[in-house]
This record gives sequence, structure tokens and C-alpha cells, in this order.
Amino acid sequence: MALLWACNLPAQEATYGISVPLTVSGDVLYGHGAAARDGGESSISGGGRVVLSPTLRLGAHWFAYAAIEVYSSSYFPYDRPGGERPPVTAGPLQAFLGYATKIGGVSLLIKGGQLSSAFGMFPLEYDDAKTAFVNPPAVYIANLPLRADQLACGVADLVFQPYAGELQYNCGGSHRDSYGLVPVTLYGLPAIETDLSWRRLDARVQITNSSPANPQGLTSGSQMAQWTAGGGYTLPAGVHVGVSGFRGPYLNVNLTPLLPEGRTIRDFSASGVGVDAQWSRGHWSTEGEWQHFRFDLPGFVDSPSENAAYVQVKRILSPRTFIAARMNEQQFGRIQDSLGVSAHRYQAPRYVDEFSLGYRLNRQQLVKLGFDWTNLGAWTADNGYWPGSQGYGVQLQLVSSFTALSRPFRQ
Repeated sequence: MALLWACNLPAQEATYGISVPLTVSGDVLYGHGAAARDGGESSISGGGRVVLSPTLRLGAHWFAYAAIEVYSSSYFPYDRPGGERPPVTAGPLQAFLGYATKIGGVSLLIKGGQLSSAFGMFPLEYDDAKTAFVNPPAVYIANLPLRADQLACGVADLVFQPYAGELQYNCGGSHRDSYGLVPVTLYGLPAIETDLSWRRLDARVQITNSSPANPQGLTSGSQMAQWTAGGGYTLPAGVHVGVSGFRGPYLNVNLTPLLPEGRTIRDFSASGVGVDAQWSRGHWSTEGEWQHFRFDLPGFVDSPSENAAYVQVKRILSPRTFIAARMNEQQFGRIQDSLGVSAHRYQAPRYVDEFSLGYRLNRQQLVKLGFDWTNLGAWTADNGYWPGSQGYGVQLQLVSSFTALSRPFRQ
């Protein structure tokens, strides 16, 4: 929605030009216990990331925007979509063409290309230079024990899986190694979107080529058009309250021969509904989200579901310094397969508490020091017991932001 600035430019002041903001990030991460990478007792890693965000202004209404990243595989403390990656990877986070205008009192923005998901609040503002924490909220990065390219035989296939490791189901599908799905991708998918803003109201509708839980490229055979929508209202007190939702098929087409007779991929959907809120006044700001997800699976009477929430508070101590705290919680629902086997939940509850201290070295550089405490609850499920586990992590991140190029073509 930040790109709606174009709607407020009088036609006579419209410019043709290009600007290229650049964000360079580097971090060092230490994790112990449940917060360690790759399931080890402890781990230390470091890496770098560069995000190039060119905007091409094409007059009063048209513009093009992209966010292109280059990153080392050790930069992120969580698993990116796509499994194992080379030491250095490059690709577009977003890349779209947009048209902005005003009709009466309504601001209208239409864009098409590689877009962030319109579900939730965080995917719309994910930027190392703007976020108070080193990591995104847990709900956006924690893998679920669910695969879209292998068929689970029943409850046992879901509950007897590691917390954050490679998954293996036993009733057919892909032979490649894979981690579980995340409910909503942070990294964009092909889509067309319309955004509206009128007084205190805002709304967005997005048509995507695949589910935000299992994004597909334009050459994939598993593409299936579906919708995501959201909207919000800003109260006079300055509180913005929003809602969003999505629904559509998410399984890969390679599972088609394994489905029950008479059923198709379109009969099994991933769906999500969320509520979010933001408020700021003076030196204080707070925001949070609550989300519910459901993933329909063949052979299940009660399919996997998740309830997740986080809330964060930020306090500006001085023009250069801030502190922030965030609490995350994930709860997983009851499941039952067609043979009558059930479990109260298919994964233990997960809690993550985070604290962040930020200091601006200058107008272009921000240092963030983060601490997190992870608590994986203990649980029992059909002939097995998983003890709870805990862990902590420390992250140090340096973010540098500047405009590499800014050049108007004509006024």
C-alpha cells in the first residue's frame, strides 16, 4: 500500500525517472538447543544479503517495481522454500507493473507480476531495514510437518515427524527430500492484485497462480488459480484493524494418481483467515496478528489445522535507539484419519519469546542485537512420547540502506 504515493501526485508534477534503493545486510547467529540449526546441540553461522529495489516511474499513473535479492545460504536462520540451495543464490522477491490513479475520493492501485501475498500484515512490510527484529514472526518461518508432494497414509505419518527436519510419508509421491510447508510464503508468487483506499477504509483482492502455502512458478504443472483478500479500517484513535483470508488447492499434481476414486486435486484446499492490528503514538508502537489455517488431506476426516498469534511492542528510547519485544505462539489441532485413528494434535505447541535492541549508527546504518527463547512443548500421541525441549539464540545484524541511483528523466 506504500506505493499509493503515486495516487497523490498532481498530473502536472508527475515525473519520469528511476530510483534504485539498496539494502545490504550481514549477520552472525548463535543457537543452542531447540534454537540450533539442523537439530544440533548448538550452532553458529553468519552470512550476507543484498536487496536491490528499483522503481521506474512512467508518468502520473504507471510504474514498475522490483525487489531482487542476492544472499548466502547461511544468512537465514530458517529454511527457505525450495530445499537445499547453493552457497550464493539470487532471485526476485517481487517484480511487477503497477497503475495508480484516483477516482473521486478513492485511491486505486492495480499491479501484476511477482507479488507478496495479500494475506496477513507482515508479508507486506518485510524489510530488514524496517523491521525491529532480526527474524520474522515464527508463524511465517516455522515449518509444519506437512508435504504437498507426498501422500500421508494416516495419522501416524504426521505425528511421527521431527520438529524441524526432513519429512517422509509412506503412501507415495515425490522421492526428493523436503522440509515441511510454511502457511504463507514471504517471498512472492505470480499474481494480479487490486488495492483500494477510501478515507479510513482499505481493501485488497489478489488472484494468484497457486497457494501461498505452496507457491509455484509459471512453468509448474501444479498451478491452480485462487484468491486472497484483505481489508482494514483505521479507528479515530489511530488503531488500524485488518482482516484477510485465502483458500484454494495446494497439493502437487503428482499426487493425482494416488487420490481416492472420483476426487481431484481441487477437492483438497489450504485455507487461512487472519486478524491483525497496529497502533502507534509518540515513542510507542505495537502490532500483532492472529491466524487460523487448515490443510485438507486425502484420507483424513479431521485434517491438520493451526492457530497462531504474535504480538510485539516497540519503544523508541532516543532518535538513535529502540527496544522491542515479541511473543509468538503456535497451537496445532486435532486430526483423525478415515481408519478412525486420531491424535489430539499433530505437533507439539511452540512458543518463541524475542527481545531486540536497535541502534542507528547514522541515517543509513542500523545495528540490531536480538535474543530469542524457544520452547517446544511435550506431548504424547499413539504409542509415542516426545519430551519438551528448549533453546535460545543470539543474533547480531548490521543493515545498511542507501539509494544507489536516483535520476529523473523529465518533469
